[in-house]
Amino acid sequence: MVSGAPFPALHEKAMKPIASAVGALLAAGTAALVAAQPASLWEIGPIIRGKNYSPNMPLRPEQGRDGPSFAIPGPTAADGSVHYLTIPTRPLEGARRITLRYRIDAAPGTRFVPQESPQLPATLSLYFQRAGDGWTVRQPDWRWYAPTARTMPLAPGTHTVRIGLDEDWVAMTGPGAHANPDGFRAALAETARVGFVFGSEGGRGHGVFATAPARFTILDFRIE
Repeated sequence: MVSGAPFPALHEKAMKPIASAVGALLAAGTAALVAAQPASLWEIGPIIRGKNYSPNMPLRPEQGRDGPSFAIPGPTAADGSVHYLTIPTRPLEGARRITLRYRIDAAPGTRFVPQESPQLPATLSLYFQRAGDGWTVRQPDWRWYAPTARTMPLAPGTHTVRIGLDEDWVAMTGPGAHANPDGFRAALAETARVGFVFGSEGGRGHGVFATAPARFTILDFRIE
């Protein structure tokens, strides 16, 4: 995963109205959050020291008829790649699962290629992040990714991934959730962002590009 300093103060200040809007949506407690609307709640990143690590991508997806959507960069790594799609959230403590339903539209023969490990299959992984993460190896259990067997290979069509928060989520480095229950519980109690990442088993959020025009649409995103 990329490393660096915490989000800059200007970025945090700009995100406060969005975080407030999400907090209002979740005011009822653990009721389902349908976060596919609006696109303005989603951030394409990650943003570290003011730099967006999804090169040649906009900060926000477009608001489409079916939900937020964006073009996957390509046809080569030099044209950019998409890494993280996240939304501010209240803590996930007490939630049971995260569900994402999405659609990928692409021409026949389009390949999805991990920017860092092009020899590996491209994947999507659900993800959440603890507040105060400084994007350094000194905080190995502040970022959590879908269990190893629950990543999704990127392919055209409509797909759903639903993962319980009692499953064995993977930390950035070190033990997984079942071997590190204290670290996992702390991340659930202080969650700041949630969403999904693109990459491979060799680097969950290290980015993906497409060899032909392709579009990703968030149809539904729920925390229950």
